[in-house]
Amino acid sequence: MSAANALRATEIKAFVPAKNFALSKRFFTDLGFTQRSEGGGVAYFSVDGCAFLLQDFYEQALADNLVMHVLVPDVAAWRAHVEAQDLAERYGVRLTPMVEQPWGITEFVLIDPSGVCWHIGQNTPGFQPVGRLPDPLS
Repeated sequence: MSAANALRATEIKAFVPAKNFALSKRFFTDLGFTQRSEGGGVAYFSVDGCAFLLQDFYEQALADNLVMHVLVPDVAAWRAHVEAQDLAERYGVRLTPMVEQPWGITEFVLIDPSGVCWHIGQNTPGFQPVGRLPDPLS
């Protein structure tokens, strides 16, 4: 077996800092993630096949510069859920309007209780990419 065939991965997750661990766990549950486990100051959250690790650790410079991108099939449904849960008011977080970005994503931004920036979006229907590299798996 060649080295290239042996180098595989099953998942990649980011460690997301939490200024207030208990508050952040409630926030992400209300946002729509499911907490799957917790131990040693780390909580595992997922939705569908996507996951991240919330850590009971906070460094402002890290939180202020961390950006997460969640690609969803229906961004309007996610935005409606955020509004219905009144997350901005209940958790004192910032929520932006939905925007069609020039790179082909329609998204809104949610700044979590620790200051981490979450881009939640979907591929813009009908978007024609320019300059995209060919898919090596095709």
